[in-house]
Amino acid sequence: MQEWLKMTAADLGRGIGAGDIDPVALTETYLDAIANHPLRDRIYARVTADRARAEAQAAARRAAQGNRLSPLDGVPISWKDLFDTGGAGTEAGSRLLAGRVPERDARVVGNATAAGLICLGKTHMSELAFSGLGYNPSTATPPCVNGDKAVPGGSSSGAAASVAFNLAAIGIGSDTGGSVRIPSAWNDLVGLKTTSGRLSLEGVVPLSLRFDTVGPLCRSVEDAALVLSALEQGKAVDLEGASLEGKRMAILQTVAMDDVRDRPMQAFEQAVTKLSEMGVEIHEIDVPEIHTAMPLSGCLYTAEAYGLWRDVIEANPDAMYDEIRKRFELGREHSGPDYVAAWAKLDAARVAYDRATAGYDAILLPTAPIMPPDLERLNSDPDYYVTENLMALRNTRIGNLMGVCALTLPTGVPSCGVMMMAPPHGEAALLRLGVAAERALA
Repeated sequence: MQEWLKMTAADLGRGIGAGDIDPVALTETYLDAIANHPLRDRIYARVTADRARAEAQAAARRAAQGNRLSPLDGVPISWKDLFDTGGAGTEAGSRLLAGRVPERDARVVGNATAAGLICLGKTHMSELAFSGLGYNPSTATPPCVNGDKAVPGGSSSGAAASVAFNLAAIGIGSDTGGSVRIPSAWNDLVGLKTTSGRLSLEGVVPLSLRFDTVGPLCRSVEDAALVLSALEQGKAVDLEGASLEGKRMAILQTVAMDDVRDRPMQAFEQAVTKLSEMGVEIHEIDVPEIHTAMPLSGCLYTAEAYGLWRDVIEANPDAMYDEIRKRFELGREHSGPDYVAAWAKLDAARVAYDRATAGYDAILLPTAPIMPPDLERLNSDPDYYVTENLMALRNTRIGNLMGVCALTLPTGVPSCGVMMMAPPHGEAALLRLGVAAERALA
């Protein structure tokens, strides 16, 4: 049974469908693994064991009757602690929300439950999702699978750790500026950033509603495709016959390749070589408008975030980690006209980006230009925290600003991912490219 903990969610689902895996035994195996793991309290904020057991028993009955709800019916997953779960705490990694217990599930949690996925519990995260590092001295900092002195990436830090440490088959996270992709890359996982608006944010603790997205952190592109269909109650993308032959991809030179550190650069170059060997036509492109777009995030993110959280923060500012509170408070500096003007500039930049990238199947860039920073130095050096957080999220933030969907894949070099970006609502084509690229990079 221990081998189940390392299997992809898709393979677990096939095992359940074939009668080789009992959902109850599978869930108990995961619950035992969580209970006995030395780092469990740094990964899970709370475990919903009773719910998981009840859902597993129902999944087992459906499997026995041949009435499974989806290919992932009976597969246990984790949820970032900003997705409401009825009757269980949802605190978004912040003491500001300590004791918050919603009455009902978030829409995507309900959709996943309706597809038969089993809720193991809620995972730790960066405070209110406003950091790409995963460091959270207010509640807990999850571990990175590639080094006990490194941070795991954020803000879906515990979601990544739950999968990387074999304590969930899939972790569900959110991505506003890179919060699915950075922890996925630094923990050698597949991470999907969906298009803004594709998946419901109802019942999801917000950071910046026009940029917040929901997405999975998982072991395979197939897992990402299957859980996407469950989260939106749609049909899964057909991945059969996917190929890279004759595809055209472009390496984004503007901003994304600036100051990329040695190891991520080497991993990226190796990945590009492998894709080229599989028949991908590779080009290099510049999109100068990205230079205009990047500084706009200072207004667009912080103004909305502070607007949403101002009253709560000002009522209890000492409850927050200083560096996170300071990021929110930057929103004070921007007026309503500043915000409107910034969106007008960003919309124009998006038009230019769409025009420049229209002839390509995907845009390539290193997922993160840096390796996971040192945890102790983040704790003692505020300047290091600020610079590393901005660098960590720089490349992924391009995708959020441009409004696209994006997929990060492991390169085979620990904590180094390669990112593929596709047009808004282009997840189906992106996942087909991703599954073919996954084979090339394996």
